[in-house]
Amino acid sequence: MGKSLSFDIAAILILTLLLISCIMRKLISGTPNKLFLLFIFTTWLATVFDIWAVCLDNANSTNLPALYAAHSGYLFIHNFTVPVYALFVISLTDTWHKIRKSLWIQVVLWAPFLIVTAALLVNPMTKTMFLVDGGYQRGPWFFLIYASVAVYLVFIVGYMIQHRDLVEWSKTIAVMSYIPIGITALIIQMLSPTTLVEMFSAAISLLLMSIGVQRPEEIMDSDTQFMKYSAYATDMTRNYRNQKHVNVVMLNLGNFSSINAMMGYDFAMLVLNDVVARIRKTNRTLDNKGDLYYLDRGRFRMVFAENDRERAVKAADMLVKSLSEKSDFNNLDVSLNPFVILARCPEEIPDFKTLMTFGMDFHEKLKYEARVMKVSEAIHEDMFEIQNNIDNIIENALNFRRFQIYYQPIYSTEKGKFVSAEALLRLFDPNYGFISPELLVTAAEKSGAIHRIGDYVLEEVCRFIASEEFKSLGLEYIEVNLSVTQCMRGTLAEDVLAIMERYHVPTESINLEITETAASHAQEVMSANLSRLTEAGVAFSLDDYGTGYSNIKRVIQLPLKIIKLDKTFVDEQDNPKMRVVLKNTVAMLKDMNMEIVVEGIETQEMLEFFTELNCDFIQGYFFSKPIPKPEFIRFIKSQN
Repeated sequence: MGKSLSFDIAAILILTLLLISCIMRKLISGTPNKLFLLFIFTTWLATVFDIWAVCLDNANSTNLPALYAAHSGYLFIHNFTVPVYALFVISLTDTWHKIRKSLWIQVVLWAPFLIVTAALLVNPMTKTMFLVDGGYQRGPWFFLIYASVAVYLVFIVGYMIQHRDLVEWSKTIAVMSYIPIGITALIIQMLSPTTLVEMFSAAISLLLMSIGVQRPEEIMDSDTQFMKYSAYATDMTRNYRNQKHVNVVMLNLGNFSSINAMMGYDFAMLVLNDVVARIRKTNRTLDNKGDLYYLDRGRFRMVFAENDRERAVKAADMLVKSLSEKSDFNNLDVSLNPFVILARCPEEIPDFKTLMTFGMDFHEKLKYEARVMKVSEAIHEDMFEIQNNIDNIIENALNFRRFQIYYQPIYSTEKGKFVSAEALLRLFDPNYGFISPELLVTAAEKSGAIHRIGDYVLEEVCRFIASEEFKSLGLEYIEVNLSVTQCMRGTLAEDVLAIMERYHVPTESINLEITETAASHAQEVMSANLSRLTEAGVAFSLDDYGTGYSNIKRVIQLPLKIIKLDKTFVDEQDNPKMRVVLKNTVAMLKDMNMEIVVEGIETQEMLEFFTELNCDFIQGYFFSKPIPKPEFIRFIKSQN
């Protein structure tokens, strides 16, 4: 009775569809994808040779060259398929740098393959692997094939266990399914030699891997066909865990958000596709050695291996040159302002958290200079450690009451004296020194600690207002800032009023300050909080009026008493056009019965100009920078 080819034919169909699927889904770039394609192809080719050999055996062929070619081809390719499987597993862990440094791993990877290959090459003379005279028969050395497979399988299982934290469990299970399915097929074939299920089992295993591992929708951005944010996060996390050294070209388009806001989605996509084409061209010039990622909002990354430093340097230079010049889109000149930083990881950016935090907004902190910049230009070395420990720093500051409240005096042009002050949060950590308020608030909003910090600030201010020292100063109120996150807390109004009641502070003694950013989040919870506090007699100021978020509709809708002009008005007050804007802005706000505070006043000329404009209050370094409470008390007593 001849051997059945049904399972082999089914395997060919499955493997052919898998090859077509991978190509259609564009899973052809990147080492894991290339190895997976090779894995499928070698299995497909081995199945073809298996079918040829079985057909000859079933026909009792006496064509010895054809028999040798068919059986040798099957065994050669089958022998090659197993190390390809091992290489695919290694590629999923991205630990090539460890393989290159370990001689014994290289021996395990290639010695079994080379031994079996050598035995097959000399088989026509020795007849030790198989015979075809009088029908196909296995030779005395055939066990080498099983021994080779066993070595590889033990290596693969051990390697996956050792690096289990580098691959998701779902992907690990899909990849490792090849082993139990293959062993089961081998047992079936031993019990029923005419049932050829070995290649069919391999095809089923590859199908499971394709479903469980090769999922482009998880890693590919649909707009750019670059790998997306989640893939970048996964790969860089693995690099840090592996202690793998890489060069990261970080590209943030400084004007992309503005282009999107002003010109709309379709135009922004036109610009984005042009940038993508230039990045691809750059990578092709460098032999496609960079892994390409698109994070979002005009932020791109190219990641090069440690030994590709020169290519990374060239890539950074090429991107700056290519993207710095104005481009013509639909007859419109567009400046992208590409901010490019070349970073060694982990030498210059020591951990994953710092990498992601740093990369988010470095373009907002730097001046655009159309050149490749260094990490050290964007952030001081000590800041990495501060960023990594910021949550602990905040928690310790709350537990040990290390936060300090500084006060910046506010001058009334009508009364000719200081009538209020803005309370500002400051933190001096015993280990890290002064902590940037911007970093502090951003981290606190992410962790949720901002609510406890806000309560702390309000409580300290209320304690101060309730003191005899404050009453002796003749001040009318203190301004306390609210962040976006605080405004969205459902119990904000009740919590604020409870603290004020605890210290018997009248509502008119506190002025709550919200930013333009917070005002732009016109959510129901925030509106309810503002309405409840306004009804209780608490006044509100709008800070940063004149920034990009400004909208006169919000000024009309919100229960505001005071408008604080952003420092940009002051910085440009010498510009004749800005003077026109200022005069009309002040007149409009005064007609709406708003009181106006001007921030950032630093000279006598500025003071006189804004006083003549009929602005109500002046705040700035001309009078005083933010100072600690004891110094503030002395200042007010000496001035008033």
